[in-house]
Amino acid sequence: MNELNRRSAPGAGPAAPIRTVHLGLGAFFRAHQAWYTHVANSGGDAEPAGIAAFTGRRPDAALPLQAQDGLYHLLVRDAGGDRTELIASISAAYDGADAEAWRRTLADPLVGTLTLTVTEAGYRRGPDGGPDLDNPAVASDVERLRAGHTDVTTAPGRILSALAARQAADAGPLAIVPCDNLVDNGPTLARVLNGLAAAVDDGLAQWLAGQVSFVSTTIDRITPATTPEDREVVAKLSGFADAAPVVTEPFSEWVLAGDFPAGRPAWERGGARFVPDVSVFEQRKVWLLNGAHSLLAYAGPTRGHATVAEAINDPVCRGWVETWWNEAVRHLPLPPDDTTRYREDLLERFTNPRIRHNLAQIAMDGSQKLPIRVLPVLTRERADGRLPEGGVHALAGWLAHLRDGTAVRDPRGEELTNAVSGPVPEAARRMLRALDAPLADDHDLVEAVAATCRGLVP
Repeated sequence: MNELNRRSAPGAGPAAPIRTVHLGLGAFFRAHQAWYTHVANSGGDAEPAGIAAFTGRRPDAALPLQAQDGLYHLLVRDAGGDRTELIASISAAYDGADAEAWRRTLADPLVGTLTLTVTEAGYRRGPDGGPDLDNPAVASDVERLRAGHTDVTTAPGRILSALAARQAADAGPLAIVPCDNLVDNGPTLARVLNGLAAAVDDGLAQWLAGQVSFVSTTIDRITPATTPEDREVVAKLSGFADAAPVVTEPFSEWVLAGDFPAGRPAWERGGARFVPDVSVFEQRKVWLLNGAHSLLAYAGPTRGHATVAEAINDPVCRGWVETWWNEAVRHLPLPPDDTTRYREDLLERFTNPRIRHNLAQIAMDGSQKLPIRVLPVLTRERADGRLPEGGVHALAGWLAHLRDGTAVRDPRGEELTNAVSGPVPEAARRMLRALDAPLADDHDLVEAVAATCRGLVP
């Protein structure tokens, strides 16, 4: 079996000059942002744009990529079978703990974009949406940055440390592109970093306001964990012993809004869309994709299903999802052709038997997800005088999930499982109060959730 490197892989070519830095080197980044950059570089007239990718803290993800000159394969799985794509856009992979390399790379004037996948918790936001300055790790980073130290620990602290190095090098403007599932992720990150900069140094805060733009994004591509069996498939299809392949689906979406003052790769070659405002696309994804996922995650197991593909191929579950989509699209200001096409794409993705998307994984943290995925549509439907059957099924499924209790993984798990004991109607009322207090006073909704829960779990 051939070793994977730029000398042995046909068409890989030399590493491209680094134009983009990424923080959060993981499977999703490699299936998404790195893939878009690879496609952008594949255009005959494209000026190659390489990526310097840094891990969060541990070196693990960087090590095999370093040994493979940044190369890896995507294993793309659909109902028709498997195929591999060799991705060559990562020019350098670094241990995220290498603060010197991090600061030096982001201070290079050739770098024009910084992309991020650090998860929602990584933004370290306080209750007001700014930086959580009361958090010990954030407070420690502020003190260390004030003193000129570089060994900070939080993601916002590390970003600000590198921005200070860029300011000192007079390296020019930069676009920061967060790619995490946060509402208004561009303004959200801007508020955190601007607040942190103000707490560290007024001069840095002023430079940040004038030199750094924040781009809002909506991102989507399912990326299951890679198994040893997946590596064997990649080796068989590609002929290379790839130690860092990534499994993904054919579908990918990236919608962006914002300025790129120092230029960017031609991501539109991979299908990225540049729009004035991502909010409606964000709503579409959260309500139609994530909302349907939550509905299936809670109600699907009551019919014996363990994966999205199993559940959506059950006509009863599919009917629940279609009903939910009908309710949600009434409140999306998008052309019918757009939402119809998106629903068709979702059904194709959900039914893909080659992507095992476990319902138990989706079911985690329901108290954090349902207020974003389901309640906005539910409350709009109730305001219009309708009792939404799809939304009710999602909440009834969650009630059944909590009452069973055996698979609950939620930061409020103990509180919620205690609240839903006893008679179902009162359990439904207490569950709704825990989600959004006024819902507990909606008698018709309480009754509908209770009755639907009894129908799911007699």
